[in-house]
Amino acid sequence: MDISQVDYARDFTPLADQYGQPRSIKDFKGKVVVVFFGYTQCPDVCPTSMQEVAEVKRMLGADGERLQSIFVTVDPERDTPEMLKAYMANFDPSFLALHGSAEQTAAVAKDFKIFYKKVEGKTPTSYTMDHSAGSYIYDTQGRLRVYYRYGSGVDAMAHDVKALLQEAG
Repeated sequence: MDISQVDYARDFTPLADQYGQPRSIKDFKGKVVVVFFGYTQCPDVCPTSMQEVAEVKRMLGADGERLQSIFVTVDPERDTPEMLKAYMANFDPSFLALHGSAEQTAAVAKDFKIFYKKVEGKTPTSYTMDHSAGSYIYDTQGRLRVYYRYGSGVDAMAHDVKALLQEAG
């Protein structure tokens, strides 16, 4: 879905990646950036979404180096930098995971119009997180261009990413 005219989801500052580096959309100029909000203990949607981005990167061949995946945790209570490092390693070593305090996470999620809510489990640490399940895709100039709905398929995302890369030259 083309969302290039929206006035939200402009950046994810003040969050830091799994290595402690503060990140901004400007850090990725020259790359198409896919941003997804989720959590590492998600049983299905999050790993499926990350695997799809990894598959798109592989499909792009050499151009895959011009694709950056950003995973923003909605579970800062459990998703420590160490957990995020291990989680991203399951998909692609270049993928980054952003985290912040509960307040920072809430502010960034609000700016991206992301819904998330803790759902209590049988024990205090066995909770799950309900959350929005789509990806935001930015062009190589850092402009938000596409909202990719969960379940649209790898081919649809690959098509959009290829188009944005070709547009950039």
